[in-house]
Amino acid sequence: MPRKLFSQHVPAKAATGVAALALAVTAVVAGSGAAAADAINGVPPEFQGTAQQIQQQAVQVDAGLPAPQQDQIRQWVEGLPAPFNQLLPPQFGNDLDGWIKNALYVMNQHGIPGSYDGIFRNIQRESGGNPQAINLYDSNAAAGIPSKGLLQVIDPTFQAFHVDGTSWDIYDPVANIAAACNYAAHRYGSIDNVFSAY
Repeated sequence: MPRKLFSQHVPAKAATGVAALALAVTAVVAGSGAAAADAINGVPPEFQGTAQQIQQQAVQVDAGLPAPQQDQIRQWVEGLPAPFNQLLPPQFGNDLDGWIKNALYVMNQHGIPGSYDGIFRNIQRESGGNPQAINLYDSNAAAGIPSKGLLQVIDPTFQAFHVDGTSWDIYDPVANIAAACNYAAHRYGSIDNVFSAY
């Protein structure tokens, strides 16, 4: 699979094609073959070969490739010259540190305030870092809506303050953090201002 498909300097007259191809690369990153196909329609002939390769990769991602093969696709896109290789979102670890950094990345896209330290401090108090934590003993639990996840969010709050681009699973660490921080931003100004049960 080719790793470099353009020269570093693309002629100005090809700018429209580059923009269209950038949309196709974005579709690959998002794992949407249909979106890639739509984007390719606007790619000029001189870029069609590359666009078709991108479309094929997107379709494969949609088909549910194993993680190692998805990593190969990511490496292929990273091998493209700027600006394509800059369209990839950062990768985060599947641990507490990675969940917080991923949530902060999503929050930043939506203008939701909060710091790593503020989130970490509240997670330690609320769940001790256990994304499957559930409180079956407080007043919320008695009312049939127990607090769940890293930041101990109840279902109605999670649904009301869910952040687009995250899972609808309340136990998903990133979704739980983002929703809790969105709620805290509306009620307290920021999760950083929360120092007790909220």
